[in-house]
Amino acid sequence: MFSLGSWLPALPGLAWGWALLDALLQGLVGACAVSVLCSLLKVYLYIQCLNNPERQAEKEAIGAQWWVLEPLHVVVLTGVLALVGSRVAALVVLEFSLRAVSTILSLGKGAHSSQLYLLCQYSLGCGVSCGLSFLLEGAPHGTCNLVLAAGLAGLLATYARRLARHVCTLYELHSRARYCGICILLLASGHGIPQLLRNALAITFAVADLAAVALINRDFLSTAEAVRFWTPLTICYTLLVIYMQEEPRQSAGRWPVYQTVLVRMGSLFILLLTVGRWMDILHILISLLGEFWCLLRAGAMLETCRRQDFTQQSRLDRWSGSGSEEAS
Repeated sequence: MFSLGSWLPALPGLAWGWALLDALLQGLVGACAVSVLCSLLKVYLYIQCLNNPERQAEKEAIGAQWWVLEPLHVVVLTGVLALVGSRVAALVVLEFSLRAVSTILSLGKGAHSSQLYLLCQYSLGCGVSCGLSFLLEGAPHGTCNLVLAAGLAGLLATYARRLARHVCTLYELHSRARYCGICILLLASGHGIPQLLRNALAITFAVADLAAVALINRDFLSTAEAVRFWTPLTICYTLLVIYMQEEPRQSAGRWPVYQTVLVRMGSLFILLLTVGRWMDILHILISLLGEFWCLLRAGAMLETCRRQDFTQQSRLDRWSGSGSEEAS
């Protein structure tokens, strides 16, 4: 391996240029990870809706999304993730991790929240960016490693996007004719996509949480400074988790999702007004735009996941109710 910077003279602005390139590459890897997540989830939801005659309208809505906008989404999300500093990205990752753990623990036994896959889009991008920033910090060939990571992530995102397009256009025909290997494989094991995504997200956020804590702590010169920052942050996150649990999980429409984003980012905004820096406040506003951009893009899938979660929770409630009646 070689270092790209070793081929150029040591100019005053060269370090800033390499830092910008590294930020763009980290943002690209994070955006590609979000693209892979959405493509695989689209495949799963489309197959689920196709197999249910009552959900044909949802199937049409998922398949009608504009494929031309996929590259635009990756480009915009790359820019947003590159602009957001590692400090704010780390805060976003930690906040979502606590909220996800709280949501999973509050669900009934055997229940899973499909909405979490879409609500974690921006947090996933921040987590990948944080993880790369932490793992490659001080590496002599960090830029070269990021170029390789971006190439691999772009390849995975491209193939995942092609798979989703193939499923939305030809799966219904191929699953009946049984002559397409990809569609036959999805017909047999497509139900395992959520488990695959859960495992991948669990590993990603576990690494991202460790990286986030390390990135935040590196800015403190003493334990007293760390305590002054982490104490109000812990209180803020605790209140956020309590608020999310008190909110009705199965509210109708998309507005509660956007309201939740406003509450989360607003809380971090107020927190950073007291213990943060002015650049952190700007990065929070950019993060708000990134959250909205991800949710707007996944509108049809988000509505499908909301209805699926509501149906699953209603079924579990009926089973638990009938079980308690039999026991009495």
